[in-house]
Parts: sequence; structure tokens; C-alpha cells
Amino acid sequence: MADERIPGIDPDVPPSGDGCVECLAGADPGWWFHLRRCAACGHIGCCDSSPAQHASRHARESGHAFLTSFEPGEDWFWNAETQEYYDGPALAAPGSHPTDQPAPGPVGKVPENWERLLH
Repeated sequence: MADERIPGIDPDVPPSGDGCVECLAGADPGWWFHLRRCAACGHIGCCDSSPAQHASRHARESGHAFLTSFEPGEDWFWNAETQEYYDGPALAAPGSHPTDQPAPGPVGKVPENWERLLH
């Protein structure tokens, strides 16, 4: 999308880091399955399959409806309010967590029975 702006998406805001902000701060179980990025403010949170679902919680509490994948090779947008996929603009780099960062993650925090703990 050339210069067309979508309300609720700020392509100039970089991501908040390489992992879920709340999980890395020790909140809830402290690990994630996959990562999502807020397209308004760059907040990185864990996906809805993750135990704590921080990305969706951030969308609800902040009113920032658009989330995008923060996984390598994925470029979709999701509107948490309408529950619909969208095409969106390229966002400020990086577009995903580092490719050498495992999913689930972070290293050392994922329990051995993680598959049984997914939503």
C-alpha cells in the first residue's frame, strides 16, 4: 500500500523487542508459543494459543485492534475486534523475532509438557 494509511496501523513504530513483553517480565507462565505484534504501538505479545494470550489482552485493554504475526515468513494482519484477517502495509523492521529464536520460547522457560498447555 503506497501512501494509504489504515486507521489503527502505524507502519513507522518499531516492535517493542524480540519476545512477549509480559512473559519476559515474568508475568503468568513466562513463555509463549508464537508471537504477535500490535500494529499501532509495536507491543509484542504472545498468541492466543499461548497460555497467557498477552497479545489479545493488549488489544482489548489498549483499544489497538490490529495485530500482526511476529513470526518469520508470516505477514498477515488480524483485527481483534472484528475477528477478520486484513492485508496491511510493511511495518518498521524487524518484521519478526530473530530466526534463531525458537518457538515456543524463550529458551529455558518452556516446560517439557508445553504442547498440553496450549489453548
